[in-house]
Amino acid sequence: MTNLKPGDKAPNFVAKDQDGNSISLADYKGKKLVMFFYPKASTPGCTAEACNLSDNYSRFQKLGFEILGVSADSEKRQSNFRNKFKFPYPLLADEDKKVIETFGVWGPKKFMGREYDGIHRTTFVIDEKGMIEDIILKVKTKTHTDQILK
Repeated sequence: MTNLKPGDKAPNFVAKDQDGNSISLADYKGKKLVMFFYPKASTPGCTAEACNLSDNYSRFQKLGFEILGVSADSEKRQSNFRNKFKFPYPLLADEDKKVIETFGVWGPKKFMGREYDGIHRTTFVIDEKGMIEDIILKVKTKTHTDQILK
């Protein structure tokens, strides 16, 4: 789906988080970043994935990782999602899909025989220099942390 591959420079982006703050790739310089793209806030799979990352946040922090969630939900939906589950990391409200399309995770999907365009659940692991270290296309929502910190 995405044209990006490990070893590529992560594309720069600027987008608003759930509180309207501007967040860009440059904010994470010198840190490792787990950037996870998910289809929709507060749906069962996305909740399982985001909660798994949240529950393991201290493990990520110990290894120098920051986490950033991205979907096309509004700031209000992202804010409600984050507050409900007390996520310790920001969620980008990428309503115009600029970040989503830059990372190449928007495209045709199939669900119950129906075809439509949507966000492909994909996670990018970006190193301290802004290079893509890993791309996880087959995300296991309940055990996602173990896929990232293998």
